[in-house]
Amino acid sequence: MKKIKEGVFVDDCVKFMSRMDEKSIDLTVTSPPYDNLRDYKGYSFDFENIAKHLYRVTKEGGIVVWVVGDKINGGRTLTSFRQGLFFQDIGFQMHDVMIYQKKNTPFMRSNAYTNCYEFMFVLSRGKPNTFNPLKVKTARHGLEMLTHNKGPDGKNKKVLKELKKEKSRTNIWSYAVGYGGTTTDKIAFQHPAVFPEKLAEDHILSWTNPGDIVFDPMCGSGTTGKMALKYNRRFVGVDISEEYIAIAKERIYSGQIQMAGVV
Repeated sequence: MKKIKEGVFVDDCVKFMSRMDEKSIDLTVTSPPYDNLRDYKGYSFDFENIAKHLYRVTKEGGIVVWVVGDKINGGRTLTSFRQGLFFQDIGFQMHDVMIYQKKNTPFMRSNAYTNCYEFMFVLSRGKPNTFNPLKVKTARHGLEMLTHNKGPDGKNKKVLKELKKEKSRTNIWSYAVGYGGTTTDKIAFQHPAVFPEKLAEDHILSWTNPGDIVFDPMCGSGTTGKMALKYNRRFVGVDISEEYIAIAKERIYSGQIQMAGVV
């Protein structure tokens, strides 16, 4: 079996993953071309084989972040739900179902509320090895009398407790989209579906440590790779499109030495 070095590669991701070592990836952050919402130049999407190979290459305790939505055509397809259940069937745990909320969404619906989110399925192979919770400041901190062990009588019992200055973020993450929100790399928008750099960054910081290997089997414009290298993680990216890999290389390796290919 050939060892895969870090880098970005033009290939079919199923074929590529079949050559990768089993249990070699710490974190995958990717977004599939779901429900044919975008034109990917005729390339097909073999979900079940992609999912099976992702399980094979993910380390014990590793994470796959699967950013996905559903086509809305009178109603929702629920493709995302079926994919989530399939991931469970092949061995992944649904560690969390997170929401990627888009702060600025112009697409209105005539008979329902405006859709402004996608799912971020956080899939784990066993108990996650790493969790570095991102924090936000609390509105209040210091010592306060707080309700404690309220009993069936309904009486509030209060004790002196300390409110921390910070707390972990919720699992709904909001990002501005479009130029300046998603990225300031104009070349990235030559790809039809770019997710925010901050989204990739936040997952990389949450689920990995420096030196870990981050993977994107459908790396498109290279957002995951750009953020992985920024925070001293190693990166492997694959896309079947030569055009998109050229964009990814420009974004990822701008100002850096080009990485080698397959040994």
